[in-house]
Amino acid sequence: MGLILGIAVLANILGSAFFTHIDLTEDQRYSLTDPTIELLRSLDDVVYIEVMLEGDFPAGFKRLQRSVRELLDEFRSYSGYIEYTFKDPNRGTPEEVNQRREELAKEGIVPTNLRIKETEGTEEKLIYPYAKVNYGGRTAVVDLLDEQARGSNPEEQLNTSISQLEYNFANALHKLQLGAKEVIAFTVGHGELNELERKDLVRSLKAYYEVGTFNLDSAYVIPQAVKVLIVAKPRRPFSDRDKFLIDQYVMNGGKVIWLIDRLNAELDSLRGTNAYVPMDYPLELDDILFKYGVRINPDLVLDLRCSHIPMVIDPTGRQELFPWYYHVISIPQSDHPIVKNLDGINLFFPSSIDTVKTKTPVKKTILLTSSENSRIQPNITRLNFEILRYDPDPEKFNKQHIPLAVLLEGEFPSLFENRVTAAFQQTLEQIDQQFREKSVNTRMLVVSDGDIARNLVVDPRQGQVMPLGYNRFERYQFANKDFLLNAVEYLRDDNGIIEARGKEVKLRLMNTTKAQQEATKWQLLNIGVPLLFLLIFGFLWNWFRRRKYARA
Repeated sequence: MGLILGIAVLANILGSAFFTHIDLTEDQRYSLTDPTIELLRSLDDVVYIEVMLEGDFPAGFKRLQRSVRELLDEFRSYSGYIEYTFKDPNRGTPEEVNQRREELAKEGIVPTNLRIKETEGTEEKLIYPYAKVNYGGRTAVVDLLDEQARGSNPEEQLNTSISQLEYNFANALHKLQLGAKEVIAFTVGHGELNELERKDLVRSLKAYYEVGTFNLDSAYVIPQAVKVLIVAKPRRPFSDRDKFLIDQYVMNGGKVIWLIDRLNAELDSLRGTNAYVPMDYPLELDDILFKYGVRINPDLVLDLRCSHIPMVIDPTGRQELFPWYYHVISIPQSDHPIVKNLDGINLFFPSSIDTVKTKTPVKKTILLTSSENSRIQPNITRLNFEILRYDPDPEKFNKQHIPLAVLLEGEFPSLFENRVTAAFQQTLEQIDQQFREKSVNTRMLVVSDGDIARNLVVDPRQGQVMPLGYNRFERYQFANKDFLLNAVEYLRDDNGIIEARGKEVKLRLMNTTKAQQEATKWQLLNIGVPLLFLLIFGFLWNWFRRRKYARA
């Protein structure tokens, strides 16, 4: 008996000193991805993580709290540099709490108002579902409640948040490990979105990147220090020189996000006239995009799954919302990390995209499409509001899953193969760079809508803008910003950390009706089976003792 107790005590001591487990779950929720493991093993300094989730919470937030603790324990099993603590920002005197809240607000940490149901009513409590990660003298803030899930069903929100914990912590660690911020650049000089129109996207990117603009006219080369180049809704043509700079940037491993409006179709322009025919933007980009594997067609996609616009319905000026089929809502169906678990994305007058065969191996992944009830309208058709006067004919909306955004990955052929002019060759010699006719392995994203990145400008003088993706007519936040932030992350992620974002923790809800019907059975099972085992053990123990001492 003493030997058994000694083994039990030793097992408990070892269990408290070393964290290990066997993951038997179907979705492998307790296993880290290989890129995260490599990241943890590469740490060379202490990582101190302060989790602001200490305190009394409802069951859902306790599950989030427990999941964070389990994840950080798992991190520690791969790296001895991981240290963490849980703190309660609401602990202390009112003066201390208010001062702490002001300090947290300066770091961009704002509380969430949690409503707790009690027997005597509902209590409201401000909580901070955040963690601060400190490494190498730098700090990153991790939002433990997934932003794209805010406002959804509470259980689904928490489930999505838990499934993204590994990615959020690993992503913060990776950026802290890099030290200097990587550079993201928007092209200018071709009528692209202005500073105010892209303000909210830039503001979100600046949390982890250096964000600036790049004028192709005044440059000899796009440096590889630019991790991602974003071409956001150009309206004027690109010269051959501009395309040559982008082409050689891609050939050397550069990543590009093309947000392209093929046709000049704007809701504001339509309101100023009874009807008009949208014309092509003279971008001169068809050749380079075709060479890389896609073609944006000169047409418009209409979809019965769309957002709404207000229209005056009587002389008093009363307005109602009507479905505007040109403002497509694309709900991602792909399991790709860029779009997995994302809400609907609002596109404005998008065009269809075709993929084309390339000279070199390029993988094409369609990320966004129209719904099962969509159609294509050629650019020779007049745009007007007459379409709102009649119910849509389902037989005309008979196209399914028209591509609106395509990810390209692989080795791209150069647009300028066998056509490098003397001027272009001189440009290369000035920067001591050789012409490349085939790229190294790289990535780019093509979206047939430039307004996907444009936020609403409320007050140009004050610089006030609405969040990117917010629809002012429906008062709904679409996932435009999440889509673009994920795209930037994926394009520049050479270590594969975004693989963790594709993890999915399945939400298995209890069948409450069945549980009530079978309550007695399970209660008897849970109480009776342990008692039965105890009786069997007692019987065998007594039988064994009698037999032993009977022989004696």
